[in-house]
Amino acid sequence: MNIFIFAELSQVLMRKSFLFSYSGGADDWWNEIGGSKQWQSGPTYYILSASYALVSLVALVVQLVRIQLRVPEYGWTIQKVFHLMNFLVNGLRAVLFGLYKSVLLIKPKALEMLLMDLPGLLFFSTYTLLVLFWAEIYHQARSLPTDKLRPAYYIINGFIYFTQVCIWIFIRVSRSPVAVEKLLESSFQLFHSVLLWDS
Repeated sequence: MNIFIFAELSQVLMRKSFLFSYSGGADDWWNEIGGSKQWQSGPTYYILSASYALVSLVALVVQLVRIQLRVPEYGWTIQKVFHLMNFLVNGLRAVLFGLYKSVLLIKPKALEMLLMDLPGLLFFSTYTLLVLFWAEIYHQARSLPTDKLRPAYYIINGFIYFTQVCIWIFIRVSRSPVAVEKLLESSFQLFHSVLLWDS
């Protein structure tokens, strides 16, 4: 019975939404939202900013401070660094969404991209740190050596950051927006082909 109610509700929401009327195909919905003044100038960015600020505050106060008060003698563990990085990622996103009009007006395109890409890079590092945490637990449970896990974490993150810095430098040096678009398109195609090759 609940499945039928859910299916009916989803059909109603797909036909007519409270925020915008959707009339395009399956691929047009993103373009319709992107071109909508209602979505772009409304309180959406400020709601996102407040949400990220709340998550950031929870990561700092509820998690990091709680763990530090419980076990201060261990220093900076992976768990504490994880919560600190969550605080930084979500706090930076809160600031960027709160000041989105000012951020989008920054003139050196590379600086704007740096500010917009930095939370994503920190997010990547945060969750590869989580993978490192679980890999260490697994290796310790199986009595396997853990000495190569942290260098692998540093190498992977270093490669990602180096690649991103090279893209930023190329964008800053390049005077042609077409060259930047071609670089981004070719890097996306390379990434996509690697994913298809792997599967």
